[in-house]
Amino acid sequence: MTQAQYTLEGLPVPAIIASLSYEEIRQNTINKLVDIDPSYSALLESDPAIKVIEASSYNDLVLRERANDVAKANLLFFAKGSDLDHLAAFYDVLRLIGETDSALRSRTILAIQGRSTGGTEERYKFIARTADVRVKDVAVYQVNGGPKLRVALLSSVNGGATDDPMLAAVAAAVTAPAVRAINDVIEVVSATQAPQNIVLNVWLLPNAPLAIIDSMETLIRSAWFDESGIGFDLNPSWIAARVHIPGVSKVEVVTPAAPVVAGDNQAALIGTVTVHFVGRLR
Repeated sequence: MTQAQYTLEGLPVPAIIASLSYEEIRQNTINKLVDIDPSYSALLESDPAIKVIEASSYNDLVLRERANDVAKANLLFFAKGSDLDHLAAFYDVLRLIGETDSALRSRTILAIQGRSTGGTEERYKFIARTADVRVKDVAVYQVNGGPKLRVALLSSVNGGATDDPMLAAVAAAVTAPAVRAINDVIEVVSATQAPQNIVLNVWLLPNAPLAIIDSMETLIRSAWFDESGIGFDLNPSWIAARVHIPGVSKVEVVTPAAPVVAGDNQAALIGTVTVHFVGRLR
């Protein structure tokens, strides 16, 4: 995930998106009725006027929510589906077959950052991710300070490992005459390190089902796919936190015993996941 995405996600909710409350709308409408006719006092739930106010307040809420939706459809962070497609198209970015909203959104940010044709890091990242929809993350870096550049790829499938067709497609894209800066010598490689096996000892609460143990490998792999990327360390504390779900009393991470540190151009790859049920603790 790029720094630009973190910045975008850290922004406050836009002022144009109103905070809505049905009860507040209802009460404001009742207050307005009393202002118009101070003699009106039949403010019982069964009063026909209250029923009309409630229906009107609900319709007002729906209309205001629709206004919020319209505002969100014009903001890159909030837009979804076809609304996002149109926003991305404004920046000459088209959705790839099978591309998710999140991937299209982050790729559009890269396109905006990399508008210069002078071989910027963001431009190469955008070109690489456009070449193959399976490219999840990209690192672009110099080798020994010279004109040689490496483009390291992390895949969204196969646990992050790349394959030859992906590497070839990205290499062709980033070295195309209309893309490559004339002085750049580009090499496309996989960002993944050697697989890191995970071994856990787990204690459950007295009444917790054993099926929890069977779910832990999926929990770890799913969380790592969603949260990690190039440059993310695989920490034992992170692993323990992801499987310390309701029903779990204690988690001991046997392997890795220490953080698996990934360089800025590397990605930790999860190998086997072994979960040992040790017993039950209160």
